[in-house]
Amino acid sequence: MFTAPDLPRRFTAEFIGTFLLVAGGCAAAAVDFRTGGGLGGHVGVAIAWGLIVAMVIFAIGHLSGAHINPAVTLAFASGRHFPVREVLPYWVAQVAGAIAGALVIAGMFGTASGLSRTQPVEVGDLGAVGVEVAITAVLMLVVMAVATDTRAQGALAAVAIGVTVAVIGLVMGLVEGASMNPARSIGPAVATGDFTALWVYLLGPILGALVGVGVYAYLRGRPHPEGAQPDAEAGEELP
Repeated sequence: MFTAPDLPRRFTAEFIGTFLLVAGGCAAAAVDFRTGGGLGGHVGVAIAWGLIVAMVIFAIGHLSGAHINPAVTLAFASGRHFPVREVLPYWVAQVAGAIAGALVIAGMFGTASGLSRTQPVEVGDLGAVGVEVAITAVLMLVVMAVATDTRAQGALAAVAIGVTVAVIGLVMGLVEGASMNPARSIGPAVATGDFTALWVYLLGPILGALVGVGVYAYLRGRPHPEGAQPDAEAGEELP
C-alpha cells in the first residue's frame, strides 16, 4: 500500500514543483524576448506555461498533490480535501519556490523581458480582479473534477489542468496576465522589483479558487456509491 510522504518531503516537493513552474515560465518569456519571438510570442509562452504545469503534476502529483499554487491549497482545505494545519507550510514552500525560480532566470537572462510578470493591460485593477476570480474559478473546477472525484479519469489530470492553464493564458494573458496563482505572480514581481498591482494577483486567485470549490461542490452533489452511475435525465442513481 502506498504511504504518502511526510510533511517535510511534501514541502520539498511543493518547493521544487513551484520552482520548476515559475523558472520554466519565466525562461519561456526570457528566451522569446531574447530571440525576437522565437517561441511564437504570447502564444508560445502561454503554451509553455500549460506544458510546464502538466509536467510538474506528472512529476510530483503523487507525492504532494502538486498544488504549486497557494489558492489551490487554500481551496482544497476549504473543501475538506486537505488538512488546514498544512496550508501555511505549503504556502511557504510554494512562494519560496516561485521566488527562487524567478531569481534564477533573472540571473541567467536579466529582467528586460519582464519574466512573464502579471499586470493589468486592457483592464483596470478592479477589472483584473474580476477576471482573475472568473478564470481561477474555471481552473479550480477542472482541478476539483480530475483530482477529487473518483468518477473522473484521474490519469488525465495533468493533461486536463495543463490544457486549461494554456487555453486561459492564450485568451486572457494579454488582457491582464492570467495568473490564477499568487506564487506565480510573486516570483517575477520579486525578481524584477516591480510590485505594481500585485495585490490583484493575490486576492483574485484566492477568491476565484474558493468560488470554484463551492460551485463544484454544488454540481457534484452527494458522492455516488461505488459502482453507481447517475441517471442523466432523472438525476438519480441507478442500482
